[in-house]
Amino acid sequence: MGSALDRRKFLKLAGAAAAGTAVAPLGMLHARSAAATARNVSGACDTASFTVDGFGPLSPKVPLNTMELGNVAGVGDLRNVPLLTLPERFVYTAISIRGDIMTDGVPVPGDHDGMACFRGRRGNYVLVRNHELSPDESEAGDQTGCLAPNGNQYDYFTGPAAGLGGGGTTNVVVDRQGRVVEDFVSLGGTYRNCAGGATPWRSWISCEENVSTPATDDRVTLKHGYNFEVPASLSEAVEPIPLIAMGRMNHEAITVDPRKGYVYQTEDRGDSAYYKYVPKNRPNKFGDLQENDGDLYAMVIEPYQTSDCTGESLPLSFFEGGLQVDTRSERRGGPEGSSFLPFLGQPLKVQWVKLEDVDPEEDTLRKEAQAKGAAIFWRGEGAWYHRGIHYWVCSGAGDAGEGQVWAYDPKAETVTMILESTDENLLDGPDNMTIAHDGTIYLCEDGSTGTPGQGNFSEKIVGVDSDGGLFDFSRNILDTSEFCGACFSPNYKYMFVNSQGVGITYCIWREDNLRIYLKFAGRR
Repeated sequence: MGSALDRRKFLKLAGAAAAGTAVAPLGMLHARSAAATARNVSGACDTASFTVDGFGPLSPKVPLNTMELGNVAGVGDLRNVPLLTLPERFVYTAISIRGDIMTDGVPVPGDHDGMACFRGRRGNYVLVRNHELSPDESEAGDQTGCLAPNGNQYDYFTGPAAGLGGGGTTNVVVDRQGRVVEDFVSLGGTYRNCAGGATPWRSWISCEENVSTPATDDRVTLKHGYNFEVPASLSEAVEPIPLIAMGRMNHEAITVDPRKGYVYQTEDRGDSAYYKYVPKNRPNKFGDLQENDGDLYAMVIEPYQTSDCTGESLPLSFFEGGLQVDTRSERRGGPEGSSFLPFLGQPLKVQWVKLEDVDPEEDTLRKEAQAKGAAIFWRGEGAWYHRGIHYWVCSGAGDAGEGQVWAYDPKAETVTMILESTDENLLDGPDNMTIAHDGTIYLCEDGSTGTPGQGNFSEKIVGVDSDGGLFDFSRNILDTSEFCGACFSPNYKYMFVNSQGVGITYCIWREDNLRIYLKFAGRR
């Protein structure tokens, strides 16, 4: 397969400079001198690109539990139907499917989305999984949503949504054969919970991707647009307490600095900001964020920096009376002629500005940020923390409108665009992301349209190795819906990922039970 994904050879050289160590992808970004040396060696304007074999060719496979899939809500009989393509030596189960009755008696809600995996009891794993549901949304004829049997609802909706659960989360306990042991609603009464992120203290922060208020939506009785914390260890729906100090906005995902407890946040808007929440006291356990106050900041990319590649200046916009670096490209609303490709792979200096009105009545948080010079990003989406670096995706950003991946280094106070897709056949609209222990990035596509299983129209999980080479890890061949919520078990032997259309969680692992590391790709 040919490649049209722009990248810098310095990434490859930086990875090679740490040979013999476990290095995060592009993980030498935190070593500024090493990265600078690599840029000089490689030539700053080199944007050569390539694909790699990854784990090898993909082929259609049926799930190991295929005989249990005889009556899938809204679809029918999926027995003996291949749902995914995977490399040789990989197997999977399809579990916790929309409409299945959970152990708390509630049907599995639809619109599976962001997710994290935690170590459970007796060798099991605990998934905390979002459901991107509106208050009265129908999923295969079911409007129940995340209705908490214990009554712990955030919003008791009104009108046509009265008595329904809306969005939220479910906890799914999975054994090492990829089967469900227990599942139940763990957060109810929220609105379009898209992504979120895991904390170091074994909880999940679920993010509302909606800013409805009673004044704008007659189905709600409370303001929305908040984050909520859900522990992995609970056995019923949590008391839903909005984390107001983190800001009211169209949230998407978060990452947590394990040393300081700072929470970094993405926002799914076409003119979004990137945020940092600094608690007054370092959180150490579930509930600390609920009882904490703190300060919210937005990232400012220092505007008068030039490209190591071409000497060009950063693209700038003038919003809300302020001057901001605009990363989106002209295609996505940036200034005329703007492109961020000349800055690909180049660490850029950043600062942070403090925000005051963190709980605005209207959706204005990013506007305050922009008035103070905060950088503009196109649709901040999934995020992941790995070895000191905070990564996140800007879905659909860039010159081709196919997406970018960014990396923030808090030690160096720099941010780097490490990837921009210029070909939808290679990478089409990345959304959620995760990172394996060996540093391989896995990106969930949310951009394809067309006929399932034909050409490149079915959604993929795309891997990015430590040298910047891309490979396909899996394809959804059941329909054209997005992959989302990819995450690894704590021992990295299992990947869990959702397909949103039908509402399926997949558990993927190697037949030989080795970790999902590229160094084991050819081992039988």
